[in-house]
Amino acid sequence: MVPKKIVIQGGYGAFHEIAANYFFEGEQIEILPRNTFKDVMKSLKKNNADFGIMAIENSLAGSILPNYNLLQDSTMKIIGEIYLRIRQNLVALPGQQIKDISEVYSHPMAILQCQNFFDEYPNIRVIESMDTALSAKEIRDNEMYGVGAIASTLAAEKYQLEIIAAGIETNKMNYTRFLIIGENNHKDMAPGSVNKASIHFALAHKIGSLSKILSILSFYNINLSKIQSMPIIGRDWEYQFYVDVEFEEYNLYKQSLDAIKPFTSNLGVLGEYEKGRSII
Repeated sequence: MVPKKIVIQGGYGAFHEIAANYFFEGEQIEILPRNTFKDVMKSLKKNNADFGIMAIENSLAGSILPNYNLLQDSTMKIIGEIYLRIRQNLVALPGQQIKDISEVYSHPMAILQCQNFFDEYPNIRVIESMDTALSAKEIRDNEMYGVGAIASTLAAEKYQLEIIAAGIETNKMNYTRFLIIGENNHKDMAPGSVNKASIHFALAHKIGSLSKILSILSFYNINLSKIQSMPIIGRDWEYQFYVDVEFEEYNLYKQSLDAIKPFTSNLGVLGEYEKGRSII
């Protein structure tokens, strides 16, 4: 069986790889690391991978706003999602203790998630990097003693690093929502399994413009699980809205889109998929 090629942001051992392993559990997959989310989308566009994994929001650090634009500007669709409990660890080369560490590298979001821990160690300089797992890899590749990284247990295992402090995230209910991106939407899914969608639309800054949309969606028994607004560059006081909706009847959901269309501009669907499970 030919493994599915899954492109991720970050290195081997990144939380994106862990999310891929859970979502495609029981299937053969090949992980293709990329440095940035833009690179992930480029790989998908060039057909170098079957699916991509993209973090979109974290329960502590909030939404990754640029990724909404990447999705909207792409021909790719959201085909699934998964919520992963994020356990952050302080890792370093074996044989060291926390008193030996003077610098720690990691992704800005990981640093935000662990800020309270490092407030207790003012002597440690925390430095932003491109990725959690790549930071761990650099420590191993360059034999960097006195330097740590915030990374997953999987990254520590892959790069033979020691966990100096486990579970250093501030919020012990720290979850990241990962989107699974691909060309296919829900045509290969079991009938009736589609119960969630991510849509986007633009609204002028007028009294009642958003409330009309919300009222229509409520009328069609559509539940809003997330709403995110962003100003539209070059169009004063106009906003782009990214909305996740949940529904029981697909036909009612499609009717609701037809009903809100006259009150919006640039209405589009980023993906229709099955509501994702949470991995504790």
